Amino acid sequence: MESSQTFPENAIRAIADDQLRDALNKVRDGFGGARRQIAVDRLPEFDALRDAARDIKNHVITHLDLYLERFEQRVQESGGVVHWCETPDEARDLVLSLCQEVDARTVTKGKTMIAEEIGLNPFLEAHGIAPIETDLGEYIIQLADEPPSHIIAPAIHKTKDQVADLFHEHHKKYGKTERLDDPGDLVDEARQVLRRKYIEADVGITGANFLIAETGSTVIVTNEGNGDLTQTLPKRHIVLATPEKIVPTLEDASTLLRVLARSATGQEFSVYTTFSTGPRRQDDLDGPESFHVIILDNGRSQLVGGKFQDMLRCIKCGTCLFHCPVYASVGGHAYGSVYQGPMGAVLTPNLVGLPTTHHLPNASSLCGRCEAVCPVRIPIPRMLRHLREQSHAARMVPLMERWTLTGWSWIARRPAAYRLWARFMAGILRTMSGRSGRVRHLPLAGGWTKGRDLPAPQGETFMDRWRRMGGAGS
Repeated sequence: MESSQTFPENAIRAIADDQLRDALNKVRDGFGGARRQIAVDRLPEFDALRDAARDIKNHVITHLDLYLERFEQRVQESGGVVHWCETPDEARDLVLSLCQEVDARTVTKGKTMIAEEIGLNPFLEAHGIAPIETDLGEYIIQLADEPPSHIIAPAIHKTKDQVADLFHEHHKKYGKTERLDDPGDLVDEARQVLRRKYIEADVGITGANFLIAETGSTVIVTNEGNGDLTQTLPKRHIVLATPEKIVPTLEDASTLLRVLARSATGQEFSVYTTFSTGPRRQDDLDGPESFHVIILDNGRSQLVGGKFQDMLRCIKCGTCLFHCPVYASVGGHAYGSVYQGPMGAVLTPNLVGLPTTHHLPNASSLCGRCEAVCPVRIPIPRMLRHLREQSHAARMVPLMERWTLTGWSWIARRPAAYRLWARFMAGILRTMSGRSGRVRHLPLAGGWTKGRDLPAPQGETFMDRWRRMGGAGS
């Protein structure tokens, strides 16, 4: 459920959650740091591949209609069906219809953010169909009845002890009465419980990392093999995707795969990379009897040609979340949306609307780390600034904040006024700091000084020093 409008309150609660902070610290020390860098350093051409990946996505977004039509033709030639949906309601109703056609009672699901976006699980449950998450992280949060807190690591906010408690509570009905503590034992227990679910499922639903126009194939990457079991054992395979997932050729997909895993999990390649092309053929040993691809737009086509088109390059690797200091402090649930962190702060307002999500573009220090690590070089800070400008112009921000920004804008555009203001403020801060050199309480900046001191300027302003030292234009 969307709660982006209460982000400030959500963030305060998150910061006070000691267990969450413990989990996020482990994320920062793992995914958000050394692991990705090691994988990148092992590939000298990584930056060149980022440029190539950016160019591939830019090209395909400019020619979406051409490649989507070619993809549909290839899927039909292989015996599959492509469905086009404008809204989440259309997509949910279509999934339900496809499940009811085969009298489905249980559905296994690989990780798919589109299913989260359209609220598929509660919808299926309301119509008597049991969805079973098979990705371990998704399975954990399904047991906890929580939304994902990260687009590739949905249970990253959970500690080992919390997972152990969940399994102990929910697995008793399967005869698992002992509370386990070892991570390996917990994974094995989940595997034993889920194995029967794969066999019993009538329909398998997966997402798609890429759609390949050249062959009509869908591509998923996993580290658990759950996606393969989800799409090969049931009688029907349903793929949920969005238009920008399309890539022209197998070679293009390979280029994107080389930057995806390194950015997402710090691996050279994910353990399983699976290409699916149509339903089972006559001489195939396994596979679904029918193959359906649902392509949901949900506002994405409106981004083409506008200020936020670059967001359609996103390959959902999640590295911008891992490297964001705000996400590392509050976690994913604080954002109150399916997509979190820097990429979510751009995408969510464009999908849901800025009036209820205007806090998200401000949930950023604009430090630029997200753009620096993005495998397809998305200029996220620039787009966050555009969204901030829009919310300011629409008066969605508090009056005091608008006045402050208006005053700052007036001063910043007038060099003489800026120099006078800088000298005045430096003097005020030095006076307030006293002998300690630090300001402990500053009016209108309580959000900063409540948790930390503000170092006061210790000397002349930069412009005054520049002039004194004979800088250019002085």
